[in-house]
Amino acid sequence: MITLGIETSCDETSVALLSDQGIIANKVYSQLEHAAYGGVVPEVASRAHLEKIDRLAAGVLDEASLPIDRIDLIAVTDSPGLAGALLIGISFALGLHVRHSIPVCGINHLEGHICAILLEYPDIGFPFLAIVASGGHTAIYRVDDIGTYACLGQTVDDAAGEAFDKAGKMLGFPYPAGRTIEEEAQRAGSAAGPSFPVARMPGAPGNFSFSGLKTALKYYLNGKDADAVRAERPAICRAFQEAVVTSIVNNCADAAEKTGIGRLALCGGVACNGRLREALRQRLGSQVYFPRPSLCTDNGAMIACAGVNRFNRAMLRAPRMDPGGTL
Repeated sequence: MITLGIETSCDETSVALLSDQGIIANKVYSQLEHAAYGGVVPEVASRAHLEKIDRLAAGVLDEASLPIDRIDLIAVTDSPGLAGALLIGISFALGLHVRHSIPVCGINHLEGHICAILLEYPDIGFPFLAIVASGGHTAIYRVDDIGTYACLGQTVDDAAGEAFDKAGKMLGFPYPAGRTIEEEAQRAGSAAGPSFPVARMPGAPGNFSFSGLKTALKYYLNGKDADAVRAERPAICRAFQEAVVTSIVNNCADAAEKTGIGRLALCGGVACNGRLREALRQRLGSQVYFPRPSLCTDNGAMIACAGVNRFNRAMLRAPRMDPGGTL
């Protein structure tokens, strides 16, 4: 079975082809246009998707030397995300459906991230825990099967990736800032630095909060001149990154203890962070799994994977992925 995956939920335009043997082609256009604004501008994102999506689709078909009539299924992200950006991908998928009579399956973006782990570890086995950490989402799910998810905790304010980007802006880094902060933190060595808070939520211990951490950084930087910040920046980045990592690791460890499930999948753009991967393995052991970096960020292959798994189970309606209960 050959599936065409389409992802346009935010600022990556991606189209991929997936067969039963694995990824055939996976093309991603990262919209660097947003760096000038310090964050994603929805209208700019929508226009970029509109300009690139047909070229990317043609590119994966050319790379695979496949005609469009060989496609058995189209999987497209239909929620959550920027409304205009989602509309571009959905409209493109429906256009192909009308023209070529190819079935279409709507996919929840978060389910796509979770399914990325199946591209690397198809035998991971259910149930497992999944932490989805990205620029827009930070949540822990119990995954009992495709389409059966229970949210064990989520952010009440900023997502982890969003916190990195906002910290980067305060420190003078271009958007997006996650990788730059990680690289800067590696330069800190043994230099002393600040200590930032790690939020715990007494009423909802599985939830995350990163707004206080962001505020703590703002107050720490207040009154410091640019030269002082520049000199101390590696140690500041290390401390900020460690606070984010500690929050995620603590909540994942608590979820593993409460559920008795030892397998954990680390998904989403923040899963590219090497310190987070290292810390989770140190705390939870070898049953921590994460996709290669190209499958952590938004991509069409993960959407195709979710689509074919849903299609094979005759589940063509995407889950809402709401907090609480089994979905």
